[in-house]
Amino acid sequence: MTENPSELRQPGPIISRREALQATAGAAALAALSPASVAAANAPAAATSTVTVTVKMTVNGRVHTLAVDPRQSVLDVLRESLNLTGTKKGCNQGACGACTVLVNGKRIVSCLTLAAMHDGAQIETIEGLEKGGELHPLQEAFVEHEGLQCGFCTPGQIMSGLGCIAEGHTGSPEEIQFWMSGNICRCGAYPGIVAAIADAAGRS
Repeated sequence: MTENPSELRQPGPIISRREALQATAGAAALAALSPASVAAANAPAAATSTVTVTVKMTVNGRVHTLAVDPRQSVLDVLRESLNLTGTKKGCNQGACGACTVLVNGKRIVSCLTLAAMHDGAQIETIEGLEKGGELHPLQEAFVEHEGLQCGFCTPGQIMSGLGCIAEGHTGSPEEIQFWMSGNICRCGAYPGIVAAIADAAGRS
């Protein structure tokens, strides 16, 4: 008599595909938790050294010696290390002009400028314009000509306006508009900004 192959099979548990996958994953996890792995995980983390460079800057007439991260921008040093928060962080990509300051008399976007590259620099921010309780003529002109609404971009507009005047680009409203085009005012106060810069240029 020929035996039925099905009758020769030994009885045993039937394992589904999901159970097989779960068992495989569990075995892998146990392998990962070997004594050596556990010991390594519980070992104290190695101390990471933070590299800094020393820079000396004169900001608004005051000398500062600072240890800065080589990756730190002038904007972050001003705001975080010196607490000069008048300079605003807008786009942080050099596209809006809110972070404009004067470095050695020239306007820059401070968010893209590494502090480590400006050892010995003379930096002027919006906080340095007021003298003895008196506003700078350009600040007064911004107020008189309503060259602002929300005011967020105003520090950068004023510092860039100072640069524009110093560079001699105030011959006409159109010229001012062109040389101030890197500073964005999302409130649209451009007519007042241009008028304020022209007015202050006439006073100087």
